[in-house]
Amino acid sequence: MTRAVLLVLDSLGVGAAPDAARFGDVGANTLGHIAAWCVAVRGRPLQVPQLLRLGLAQAAQLASGEPLAGLPTDIQPESVRWGCAAERSTGKDTVSGHWELCGLPVDFDWTYFDAREDSFPRELLHGLAQAAGTQGVLGNCHASGTEIIARLGAEHLRSGWPIVYTSADSVLQIAAHEVVFGLDRLYRLCAAARELLDQDQLRVGRVIARPFVGSAGNFRRTPNRHDYATPPTAATLLDGVCAHGGQVLGVGKIGDIFAMRGISRNLKAHGLEALMQTTCSGLRDCPDGSLVFTNLVDFDQEFGHRRDVAGYADALERFDAMLPAMLAELGPRDLLMMVADHGNDPTWPGSDHTREYIPILAHAPGLAPGSIGRRDSFADVGQSLANWLQLPALAHGESFL
Repeated sequence: MTRAVLLVLDSLGVGAAPDAARFGDVGANTLGHIAAWCVAVRGRPLQVPQLLRLGLAQAAQLASGEPLAGLPTDIQPESVRWGCAAERSTGKDTVSGHWELCGLPVDFDWTYFDAREDSFPRELLHGLAQAAGTQGVLGNCHASGTEIIARLGAEHLRSGWPIVYTSADSVLQIAAHEVVFGLDRLYRLCAAARELLDQDQLRVGRVIARPFVGSAGNFRRTPNRHDYATPPTAATLLDGVCAHGGQVLGVGKIGDIFAMRGISRNLKAHGLEALMQTTCSGLRDCPDGSLVFTNLVDFDQEFGHRRDVAGYADALERFDAMLPAMLAELGPRDLLMMVADHGNDPTWPGSDHTREYIPILAHAPGLAPGSIGRRDSFADVGQSLANWLQLPALAHGESFL
């Protein structure tokens, strides 16, 4: 059987992209700064031996021009093609990154809510309040998810009003108490928000439901997040897999990112361990010509946005320890592709994504090893997967396989 696994290490950038200045991200380097922090603060290198054997150090040095602090650069990867890629899409958001990885660069500008306060149009806020059955909303600003529920959670419980906020991404996020406000009610509100944005022709990448529980001083988000994304504007790799008899198993939030377009089976899981276990079990069950597509959201959501360098480093080491089990599942014609979708440097100011190169590590039993160099589009990943799965060529990208 010929199959593929696409693992997105969400936000694991490897150095500022050529156009980083346009985003204020010159000098950002998610992996490089984590590795340097481990040496400087922990007094030891980042411990990722499996990733090193799969070419991560070479990919990172190719992108940034600098070796990863404390890590060897003389390990020769076997059965691996390694390299890095810059993004062609206009933004550095999750949706753009994933679409481009699947052969669909975003060549238009999303709608962004740039004002730090009073971020959303008044008409939109009025529509949200009507849909929620409340007199208004809370927030209406840029914020991190954990900060805003700590600040406004008690007022939310008192008033019953939903908390509405955004970020540097094209996103509208709505937080509400899972028990007091109600999870189904929050989902209905987010679906209504998606309709309002589309009616007003506002190209907003995602509406995100952000449920939380707890009481004042002890609020915490739950795993029941749900994304309401704009459907892809054209065919992607996922459509090609399905059209030619294969299946696409979307693990984690992949189904949400693609609005379920091109998804054969949507497999929900929460946390690195569960996501990796579900990926492995999905590969065991999928037929010839199929793609298992997984987003490892924890790197971004739990550690990048929260500027938690220690947590990010720990998560990378935990992930690395899970890789042997993943590699053991690969058949003789299976391909494992590991990439990122943007950066999110936990040492960088603010709490937003960073415009960076992404690593590309492609492994298959017996694959001739070597560098694929610096690629000028994430779409090369999708084209290479299409080539591996013997699909017709996609509209964008060049294969490195």
